[in-house]
Amino acid sequence: MFRHTGKTRTLKHNLRIASLLSLVAGIVNVVGFFSVNRLTTNVTGHFAYLIDEVYRLNFLNALAFFLYIFFFFLGSFFSGFLVEFISRKSERNIYVIPAFIEALILLVIVMVEAGMEQNNPDFIACSLLFAMGLQNSLVTSISNAIVRTTHLTGLFTDLGIELSQLFFYRTPEQKKKLNASIRLRLTIITCFFLGGILGGILFAKMQIRALVVPACMLLLGIVYDHLKFRVLLLKKKLTSAN
Repeated sequence: MFRHTGKTRTLKHNLRIASLLSLVAGIVNVVGFFSVNRLTTNVTGHFAYLIDEVYRLNFLNALAFFLYIFFFFLGSFFSGFLVEFISRKSERNIYVIPAFIEALILLVIVMVEAGMEQNNPDFIACSLLFAMGLQNSLVTSISNAIVRTTHLTGLFTDLGIELSQLFFYRTPEQKKKLNASIRLRLTIITCFFLGGILGGILFAKMQIRALVVPACMLLLGIVYDHLKFRVLLLKKKLTSAN
């Protein structure tokens, strides 16, 4: 899920990482919004608010929206830089480390959250946007820009295009490729939606501490991926020994 890249990466790998990360993003989206009344998984809406505040000459408010956009960008930049830096030294764990950092950010927010939703909501919003920028860059890189998990606008656009193409592309190879892509996009949309519902339920019981759930999901995903990789290596060794 986190290890396969290039030609070794299959639809199965993309479905797994898409399910996990879109579920995480759905939870963060709802918990973040309910906690600080800010969009915390994408920046499209923040651009509209930024322009509106500039038009009204409310430059201090405009600065806040600029920082939201910047921190999402910064998370994406940091993830890309980290992946490239690690890949120069070793191909192992290049995508595991950004995912671990994202989980760590969510846990840190939970640990320091006391009163911060009211006293410093911008800190939480910027931290979550950084984490989501990091996640979006991570999954975009590992899937060769096939998977996006933090927002749905582009997904619905691509899904609409591909559903329309089903009426025109008739060859088995074309239909197989389209069906795989449609399945992937529907998986992301469904998991993001389910994550949102779960986020609402968790927030009602745990408030912003609900972010510990997506953090644990990321860590479990990393552990699962590591253990599966070890099992596959063990099987290869046993097969070669026989």
